[in-house]
Amino acid sequence: MGKGPLLGELISEFLGTLVLILLGAGVVAMVVLFGTGVPGEIVKGGYTNITLGWGLAVTMGIYVSGRISGAHLNPAVTVALAVFRGFPWSRVGPYCASQVAGAFCAAAIVFLNYRPAFLKTDPNLESTAGIFTTFPAFPDAPFSGFLDQVIGTALLLFLIFAITDDRNQPIGPLGPMLVGMVVVAIGISFGGMHGYAINPARDFGPRLFTVAAGFKNNGLTDGSGVFWVPIVAPLIGGLLGAALYDFALRPNLPRS
Repeated sequence: MGKGPLLGELISEFLGTLVLILLGAGVVAMVVLFGTGVPGEIVKGGYTNITLGWGLAVTMGIYVSGRISGAHLNPAVTVALAVFRGFPWSRVGPYCASQVAGAFCAAAIVFLNYRPAFLKTDPNLESTAGIFTTFPAFPDAPFSGFLDQVIGTALLLFLIFAITDDRNQPIGPLGPMLVGMVVVAIGISFGGMHGYAINPARDFGPRLFTVAAGFKNNGLTDGSGVFWVPIVAPLIGGLLGAALYDFALRPNLPRS
């Protein structure tokens, strides 16, 4: 992609990311806000729900925007495609901005929908920003979360390149489902240290919303300074994963 009308592609990225975050943040809201175990209250699931929900969210986002914009939905994907697949650099900034905007709007919709539950569970908005964005499991060791994000996003791009490379094995319409399964696998295996954002837009757009909505533990204005990890680390990890595929595996594939 990257050769059609720019506006249409930006709308596609916006809507694809909107769907991604609506379903992804929505499942976390279900688990966190309705998972208290209060007598008489039905618990709405746990971490398994979250990993499956995010995988399905990615799949649906790709189905929404794949034909028009290529369904990047992630600045780490956009930058890797610009470096390794000839995606126009002039469109990298607009694509990333559309992804962040879609994520921001989706977070606002999720909050509006679940606002009564937020006000019941966390009336001062002091502890539930993690429904929308990610935080380190060990705040005193931020680089452990950084490494986690690098590894997770490297896996993501390595496997996306493998799945979408027709020289490897053509997969056709199964591609979105397989990429969604990749996200499930990463969440199951690398979800603990920093919430497996593996996507700067998925994290930063909703984080901006938490600031605008008045969440106190937002990672951006609360003094913790954790916001940069799920921005920088996925960009680095994505390039490493894409490079590993292109330089270690792709040269050994048949050319026809």
